[in-house]
Amino acid sequence: MKPEYFNLRPEVEKVYGYSHAVKIGNSIKVSGAVSMDDEGAPTSVGDFLQQMKNCYSDLDKVLKHYGCSFDDVVVENVFTIDMPGFLEHAEYRNTIYTKQFPTGSWLEVKGLALPEFLIEIELEAETQQLTK
Repeated sequence: MKPEYFNLRPEVEKVYGYSHAVKIGNSIKVSGAVSMDDEGAPTSVGDFLQQMKNCYSDLDKVLKHYGCSFDDVVVENVFTIDMPGFLEHAEYRNTIYTKQFPTGSWLEVKGLALPEFLIEIELEAETQQLTK
């Protein structure tokens, strides 16, 4: 099976050296989403909930590119520099995962790519759609 790569922000991803997602067969691996604009600058600095919403918005765009939704997510890993902040807003995930929650981990880390980032979320999804 040939990998199908997707770049949400091609110029930013080229600078940092990653692809936002890759699909191999029915498996989709999505790199961590952070709260950034199309030039790679942090957005919603200091606002944990809005950064979280921005992450899920970008992840939704990636999933939709492959004809998927959050219903297809099987793994979600959350990285944060502020676990109490995440726990305060974790209930927001109920609006994202309306059928079931995926497996995954919640990890507090020392830092993310830029100091303004409070949260990063990566996903894995499975789809039964035919590969391109």
